[in-house]
Amino acid sequence: MLVLQAKGNYIAGRFTIPRDKVGEFFSLNPGDTSDRLAQIPFSYKAIDEAVENARTAFRTWKRRSVAERAEYLKKYRDILKKMEPNLSEVITREVGKPIWESKQEVATMVNKIDVTINEGLKSVTDYEIPAILENTLGTCRYKAHGVFVVVGPFNFPGHLANGHIVPALLTGNTVIFKPSEKSPIVGQLMAEALHEAGIPEGVFQLVQGEREVGRRLSVHEGVDGVLFTGSYDVGLKIKQDTLQQHWKLLALEMGGKNSAVVLEDADLDWALYETLTGAFITAGQRCSSTSRILVHKNVFDSFVERFHKQSKAFSIGYPLDNPFMGPLIDGGAVEKYLKFTGIASREGCDILMHGKQLEVEGHNGYYVTPSICLVRNNTMAAVKKSVYQQTEIFGPNAAIYCVDSDEEALALANATNFGLVCSVFTNSKTRFDNIAQDLEAGLVNLEVTPLLFLNQ
Repeated sequence: MLVLQAKGNYIAGRFTIPRDKVGEFFSLNPGDTSDRLAQIPFSYKAIDEAVENARTAFRTWKRRSVAERAEYLKKYRDILKKMEPNLSEVITREVGKPIWESKQEVATMVNKIDVTINEGLKSVTDYEIPAILENTLGTCRYKAHGVFVVVGPFNFPGHLANGHIVPALLTGNTVIFKPSEKSPIVGQLMAEALHEAGIPEGVFQLVQGEREVGRRLSVHEGVDGVLFTGSYDVGLKIKQDTLQQHWKLLALEMGGKNSAVVLEDADLDWALYETLTGAFITAGQRCSSTSRILVHKNVFDSFVERFHKQSKAFSIGYPLDNPFMGPLIDGGAVEKYLKFTGIASREGCDILMHGKQLEVEGHNGYYVTPSICLVRNNTMAAVKKSVYQQTEIFGPNAAIYCVDSDEEALALANATNFGLVCSVFTNSKTRFDNIAQDLEAGLVNLEVTPLLFLNQ
């Protein structure tokens, strides 16, 4: 395995270990806590330094052409490709993802750059409207906003942070990246890649730290925007803390409680594969995880029986051994996950499969097994009142409901405050369109038999 060393913050084009540190933390492998990747010191003084350098760099970076800025990002893309073996290993060791999944994340990071350059820029292309009024030419011009703080999550430490960093840099903004304290070395490797790509001083900077560092960066008077992916509680705190900073742009992605609707005309094999994967991939630690499955009564018993049986077949183990599912991120995540089985039971759910802690031979980590709960009381009042059904658990848990109709499925799918993703399994595009029209979700997937879809 790689021998790693913390390089500190990346400010003004160079890595420096803070001399006036206010604390330090360890990067630990959740799949084997004896594997300490690095010890990370952090400093509050570094925040002012990073903001000052970012503001200075912004004056010239915003004036470069889009083509010039894209060239730096293309070099960054090519360096990420070369770094893939090392970056994948570090994601696996810091986050606990199986190595196959970490490789997928790095591939997504690479692809994000081309997608942003080739497709994303279309959303911010200048345009004109001749004769918008008599003798008047109307124009729309997009310009860079300023200094952005990117607060990254642990579960996709490269991909989700990249999803903010790349568009911000391409459109002329400067970025200060505060990675999760659970995945600091992934952030360090990203900074190394951008440094090797020749990114000008101050355009991209890395500031390591725990939650208080993220808070101080977010509320800094010299920051023009905060881009955050993470928990609802932390995102809400950022919003509250910056409420009086009217100039500050916020983009907060704060969790999901996602539904899958399985209708009686669905391809059941496909629905089982997709919902099992969606519920338990990354050990359920995705904001897009499938946590609520709404199954039509005509196929409910068959679906539940097969879902339960196949849930027992997943390989769970040390991430570098390439199982399907690795550990949760830490002990607190394990405690929260196990607690919710008890909450579901007290709220009247049938516990079809108990989640429990799991020992993996040779590795002391935070392993758990999947859990399945059958929700018996489908009334809207009960669903909205339920702590279990309204909380993002961030673990490998699936709640399964029996529904009588498309209308009931739609109502239950919308009975959540986290309308991020919803999937509808049906071989009728008409039924899908009717449901999708009223679904309160940001991303809606039509899930049909693949060959059938080609003919519709």
